[in-house]
Amino acid sequence: MSYDLVIRGGTIVDGSGREGYVSDIGIQGDRIAEIGRIASRGNEEIDAEGHIVSPGFIDGHTHFDAQVNWDPLGTSSCWHGVTSVVMGNCGFSLAPCRSDEHALVVRNLERAEDISASAMAQGITWSWESYPQYLDALEKLPKGINYAGYVGHSALRTWAMGASAFEKQASEGDLKLMQEQLRAALKAGAIGFSTSRSNNHETSDDRPVASRLASWDEVRRLVGTMGEMGTGVFEISNEFDTRSDDPIARAESHGRLRDLAVETGIPVTFGIVTGMSPLREVKRDFLNLLDSTAAAGGTMFGQTHSRDVTVLLSFRTNLPFDKLPMWKELRAKPLAEQAKMLRDPATKAKLVDIAINGPYGRSIGVEARKPDWNNIKLFDTPLPPHATVAELATLRGTDPVSVMIDLSLESDFTCFFLQFLAAEDPEGTLEILRHPRTVMTFSDTGAHVSQISDCSIQTHMLGWWVRERQAFTMEQAIRMMTSSLATYWGFKGRGLLREGNIADINVFDAKRIGPKLPQVVEDLPGGSKRLIQRSDGFRATVIAGQVVISEGEHTGALPGQVLRGAMARQ
Repeated sequence: MSYDLVIRGGTIVDGSGREGYVSDIGIQGDRIAEIGRIASRGNEEIDAEGHIVSPGFIDGHTHFDAQVNWDPLGTSSCWHGVTSVVMGNCGFSLAPCRSDEHALVVRNLERAEDISASAMAQGITWSWESYPQYLDALEKLPKGINYAGYVGHSALRTWAMGASAFEKQASEGDLKLMQEQLRAALKAGAIGFSTSRSNNHETSDDRPVASRLASWDEVRRLVGTMGEMGTGVFEISNEFDTRSDDPIARAESHGRLRDLAVETGIPVTFGIVTGMSPLREVKRDFLNLLDSTAAAGGTMFGQTHSRDVTVLLSFRTNLPFDKLPMWKELRAKPLAEQAKMLRDPATKAKLVDIAINGPYGRSIGVEARKPDWNNIKLFDTPLPPHATVAELATLRGTDPVSVMIDLSLESDFTCFFLQFLAAEDPEGTLEILRHPRTVMTFSDTGAHVSQISDCSIQTHMLGWWVRERQAFTMEQAIRMMTSSLATYWGFKGRGLLREGNIADINVFDAKRIGPKLPQVVEDLPGGSKRLIQRSDGFRATVIAGQVVISEGEHTGALPGQVLRGAMARQ
């Protein structure tokens, strides 16, 4: 028997969690045709001896909605073994959208997800109004990886209500319009419905995004529509500030979510990451919510992270001092001029004093918070440990701001610093990862592109928690990133290496797998900046039977598909 592709001699970790074994895989077209000893040669072969052969990784929390329009490959996820993603999270999708209201949809995404309005204006060809039309347009785009999408609540409200979606609650007529469009979207293949009630999600003009104006009854009615149809997943960005300790608000929110999962029969999911709160009890409350919902007969799962959530700081992107007096003027200049000013002792001393002493606060911008020097680390190696700037200041006999300036000048401004959103808590991350009702995902890739680079959580999981910490076996980690995710989102024929399944496959070296350090590039439409991050250790990533990434480079193949929900497959 002849095969289009044979992956030969690798250790197959098939996604089920069972122990790996050495074998060959024969692929015909987009399917796995045989797993076993294969004597015949393939038209193309991958020598996988000494390598792990796994299913392609799945990322259930991305914001590729805009980027897919101008980036066929799906960078940077594609470089970390991700073969399928879910976008439209947190209520933010590009559809439905009326032809004269593109700006309203952009308003929801621009600040809340830090997606450049100018990039969207230049990079998106708006050829749809309804969500079914959007999926058809997405189908026609060249794609390296596979995409599934939620109907975003903010887009749905804006489509039904226009500008008033940002000002008031929906009327009965508005709600019926939303339900009608949601039904059509689910029938066409939307993977579910998402919303945000988070007070962190605001528009560029300091107003709540549209979904935050919705009553809980509106959310119940829309999720109930999915329940009536018996399909879809409901994703929510949490509805209170998880950085604060308000047990009453938390209990009320959790009770609503539990009741919603039980009464509708729809799986409910949300993020539980250690960066969300400095309080360990907040995280445990979320884990307890997963268990209590299951005990009550509902389905609920948490989306986890493989590390603490961090913002990347650098002179080429953003610094905590950018909005402060004198710093604002400095940062408006070209880097060469900044370097010249920073090397002047008197100028540097003034800048250091302002950065240490402020003024900080809302008066100069909501994000201008005084830095915690013990919570900022030098990002000089892809995997931990990393020294804090406070520790480095002590070693160098200077102050933390001078450390950041000096290291940046020494590296021609290429070095990064990790600013943790809450106190670093690796053991808290481990506790969440080990919970049986969480899945390792939540990269946010496609959003916050100049601030966060969490596209690498899969390679971090393998390099840090599997190889360095040995907290998980390879088999456990692969299952967490493949079949567990495929099961929750209903991706049939994916997430497991089985004969007859789609040939989405990774081949990598367990001794080398891990992320590389990020880079700053200017490749958004219009030349705006973003962070990209590559990886080490991959021999190949195969999607639908075609080698898309070989030794870290794109082969030119673009076999990605739209992964439509269950109703569209009936």
